[in-house]
Amino acid sequence: MMRIEPTGQACGAVVTGVDLAGALAPDDVAAIRAAWLQHHVLAFPDQRLSDDDLERFTLAMGGFGDDPFIAPIAGRQHIIAVARAADETAPIFAETWHTDWSFQARPPAGTCLYGITIPPMGGDTLFANQHLALDAMSAELRARIEGLTAIHSAQKAYAPEGFYGDGDPKGPGGRSMDIRPSETARATQTHPFIRRHPETGREGLFGCLGYIIGFEGMSEEEALPLLVELYHWQGQDQFQYRHRWQPNMLVMWDNRSVLHAATGGYQGHARLLHRTTIAAA
Repeated sequence: MMRIEPTGQACGAVVTGVDLAGALAPDDVAAIRAAWLQHHVLAFPDQRLSDDDLERFTLAMGGFGDDPFIAPIAGRQHIIAVARAADETAPIFAETWHTDWSFQARPPAGTCLYGITIPPMGGDTLFANQHLALDAMSAELRARIEGLTAIHSAQKAYAPEGFYGDGDPKGPGGRSMDIRPSETARATQTHPFIRRHPETGREGLFGCLGYIIGFEGMSEEEALPLLVELYHWQGQDQFQYRHRWQPNMLVMWDNRSVLHAATGGYQGHARLLHRTTIAAA
């Protein structure tokens, strides 16, 4: 029998009593999706999943989203390796707050990440509940952001001069992940900064500094300090769930409800996870 145990933190639940290595019954799919919408982050420990299983689960949760700028693993179209070698010296991938691919016209509903090689320490993933971040916001700050339309772009990360661009370390000790910077990263897309969740209708903050490069109708000189102030607000401890990984654990999160960030602390150890993206609902 499926069991769903909340983490007791700002979001997240642990799901046991279900085997994801195979086709799920419709009732199980419905129960998992309901728990996902309620808790925003679900962890499934002790799952022995092949790449076929991971893809099948992603399809059951809503289908594949589009993953730009990172090449898929060999023989697959929809699985990315989130990898780091034991001797890698490049900065930790994705260690700032973000929601995956928010610069797309229809950003993905969620992300699945399956732990294959997990170091004995470090490597936690942080999640920040953006419904709570809005709920706890002062009336003064909310008034400043009410009605703002955010301008999203991948340019600071994936343009040739971006953080993961042509200057990103390659070769011995360089980055293990197959990142492909591109001029297409300069494109922009707008989304309301306060946005209703498309399935639950609950209001939350969508995105943050990084993929958000400004606000419509606001000068850069005015927008940047506001984005920095918001970034510090959005990632506060009171909104966080810290996820600790185990081998053979699948985690899925709702990109419409949470920000997430990687952490380090496992120098000298290899780390490998396989990732899929769940398409917009």
